[in-house]
Amino acid sequence: MTESNININVQLDADKIPQQISWSASESSADTPQRAKAMCLSLWDGIDKSALRIDLWTNDMMVDEMADFYYQIFVSMADTFQRATKHAELTNEIKSFAQKFHAKFIEIEEAKNKG
Repeated sequence: MTESNININVQLDADKIPQQISWSASESSADTPQRAKAMCLSLWDGIDKSALRIDLWTNDMMVDEMADFYYQIFVSMADTFQRATKHAELTNEIKSFAQKFHAKFIEIEEAKNKG
């Protein structure tokens, strides 16, 4: 059996707000830790039947980047759900929601910028 380690480092300011997020993995081809502006980590607790989550983002994460990030998370969750369950109809529902979410974000931002 092979083991892989994933390390996440978060530098906090005096108010414990994330200023920098970096990660590295033992199986990665990257020589140095990789920076990230945001992260969402979800773990399933099989005993309590509940999701455990850590969601962090840095001050330099822009609103449009957050919308893109969530759009991509929704699509990747749909892909993972499809691989795990083979439920194509529900997978398509998640992807449809992701597209509507992103389109609505763009619509709201454009309206806000107009005026």
